[in-house]
Amino acid sequence: MSDSKDRSLRSEREKLLGELSGLYGLIHGSYFERYSTCSRPGCACHQGKKHGPRAYVSRTLEGKPRQHYVPKGQVDAVRNGIGQYHRMLQIADRITEINLELMREGRLDEP
Repeated sequence: MSDSKDRSLRSEREKLLGELSGLYGLIHGSYFERYSTCSRPGCACHQGKKHGPRAYVSRTLEGKPRQHYVPKGQVDAVRNGIGQYHRMLQIADRITEINLELMREGRLDEP
């Protein structure tokens, strides 16, 4: 591996690590919307006009699925946070590729 290739990989890795610090709102979960019926027997939701859509984030904790209601004013922030989580995974994958390439050349631990 040439020194310029080494510098290029290390520079890319530093840039990616810097990008990670801006992912402050990341959310690990799945966004979905659903309609529901209420407990009032005379409500129109029991005749097909259900309430909603209401937004939720679903995630699994300790092997159990959990759903978290998303207030209307937070939908965009939650969707952005889920996007940030996916970007974090992309960054981690690319940093892994860079580190493996440096490792193959015996340069992973070099400053």
